[in-house]
Parts: sequence; C-alpha cells; structure tokens
Amino acid sequence: MTGVTLKNVVKKYGQTQVIHGVDLTIEDGEFCVFVGPSGCGKSTLLRMVAGLEETTSGQINIGARDVTHTDPAERGVAMVFQTYALYPHMTVEENMGFGLKMNGVSKAEIDQKVGKASEILQLGDYLSRKPAALSGGQRQRVAIGRAIVRGPEVFLFDEPLSNLDAELRVDMRVEIARLHDELDATMIYVTHDQVEAMTLADKIVVLRAGHIEQVGAPMHLFEDPDNKFVAGFIGSPSMNFLNGTATNKGATIDATGQDIETSVTPDAGAVLVGLRPNVIALKEDEDGPLTVSLTEKLGGVSYTYAKTKTGERIVVEVRGAEALQAGTKVSMAFDPAQAYFFDAETEQRLR
Repeated sequence: MTGVTLKNVVKKYGQTQVIHGVDLTIEDGEFCVFVGPSGCGKSTLLRMVAGLEETTSGQINIGARDVTHTDPAERGVAMVFQTYALYPHMTVEENMGFGLKMNGVSKAEIDQKVGKASEILQLGDYLSRKPAALSGGQRQRVAIGRAIVRGPEVFLFDEPLSNLDAELRVDMRVEIARLHDELDATMIYVTHDQVEAMTLADKIVVLRAGHIEQVGAPMHLFEDPDNKFVAGFIGSPSMNFLNGTATNKGATIDATGQDIETSVTPDAGAVLVGLRPNVIALKEDEDGPLTVSLTEKLGGVSYTYAKTKTGERIVVEVRGAEALQAGTKVSMAFDPAQAYFFDAETEQRLR
C-alpha cells in the first residue's frame, strides 16, 4: 500500500484546459472521494492517476515513485469502471484470473488469489457461472475481484455504482466500505453522488470546473464549508440561500425582514444567508412572508417547499408533524447560530 501525491497537475486538450494546477495528497490507506457535478474534471483526474490520460504538466507520485509518464500497467494501480467490462464467454473464476494468466502467473497462484478475492467478496458460490447468470451487483463484485487479485498499491473506482438500481447501490456501498476496512488499501473513488461521498470517504475532494474547491473529512465539509458551492453541494437536500443585507450587528434577510445578529458579516453590502433544511421551523401565519408550494411525504420525514415573495425557494425538513398544505402562508424560525453567511459577489464564506 502507498499514498498518492499530485503536484500542480494540469490537463489540456489542445488549447482547452480542464484541470487547473491541482495539488493533493492522499495518505497511505486513505479512502479519498472525488466529488462534483458533471464536467468538473473528477474522472479526468482519476484517469490521469491511472495513466489513461496524459498529464500535460505537473507531477503524479504513487508512494516515492514519480509515475507522471509511466505506463499504466507499471503504476501499481487497478481500476474499476462504471461498466463491468466482463468477458461474457468466461466464468467468474476465469474473468477474475484472466489478467494474471496473461501475465504468466502460475495456475496455483491464480487459484489462490482468486479464491481469496472470492471469499472477501462472497463470490464463492458463483465462480462457475458466466456473467449473464449474475445480477448487476454480482457483476460489479466480479469486476472489483478482478482488481483485488492484481494486488495493486492503489484502487481506483470510476462511478462504479452508477448502473445499479437504488437498493443495490446501498448494498454495494456497504460492500465497498467493508472491502476498504478489510484490505486497508488506498482507494480513490469518483462519484457525482454526494451521499456516496459522505458515507464512504475518509477525505472528500470537491471539484468544480477543474479546480479543487475544498478538501476535508465529510462532516468537516458539511459543517464548515469554505464557499457557497461546497455548502450547496454537500448535504441533501441542499442548503437554502437567501439574499440578505449586512448591518453593523449582522444581517437582515431581505424577503422576511428577520435580523440575525452575528460578528462575521461585513459592515455593509449584500450577503447570502445559508440555512440547512433541518434547522428551519415553519409556522402557519396569515401574514407570513412565505407560501407553501408543496410537501413531499417520505414516511418518517417530509420536505416542505415554500417560496418568498421575491421567488426564492426554501426547503424545510419536517419530522413527525402534520404536513402543511400548498398555498398556506407561513413564517419561519431558526437558531441564528446555525446560519451561514457568504459574500454575495465572491460567494466565499464570511467567518
């Protein structure tokens, strides 16, 4: 096992730059997740670590080795893709051991490594089956097993759960987390799903337009975001953002007139007030500044969507209360200590 270091890594396609001077250290044995919206560069960055994309400039180290221009097969990495890429005419056992066979590894060693991987992934009963006889989750486990038998220094996952249904995704998240605990291996995992990032990662790297916005542990990013983008991306449902005006004591929410005393806002100017859906309480109020649009009932929790007079949308998480009907006028309350403030122009957090 070993860590991964990226130093001022740049990727260009012709004159178009898609990765902008990324610096990142992933520790030995760490589970690091690249997360961000489509087109942010997370898969490109992963493929650069794998050697499947050429690095325009900068340096990539795996352990003490500079692998920036090293052939992918010599980097000591194994990659699991979104598509399973299994050979349909081969059994599970043959699929898992094929790479080793092509490299001239003895049958006895292949059998030993495939047996160990199948035990870890609970595939022992399926070794004689072909991919067509497997579920989607089982096929993905075979693809992961194929990576395990190679004994890589670093595992790379490129949105491996995207093709699975919701229930299987939950099951496979648990499997991958268990696999990391059992192997204690360095893993880099790409996803656009922030729930996967929050539940799997030791470290999350939030990317936007080829830049790193913030790096940190999942709850650190949730509780202490550096800017509006990170605050809105990490957490489900997303943080609410309301226009506000700074005062000498704090800020006033423009749409509701609520004053929030705090020491972190500037002396003057426009600010954005951020409120997580779970910190807001709604109350029926004939003169209230908000109007309920709809309520989604999801069993133990409901999400109420309301709008301000100026058209700003607010999502509120409600537990154990009767759902508010569409068209109801409401006011909102929250603990000022749980409000976040961002510069309206730069969108950077005001601390």
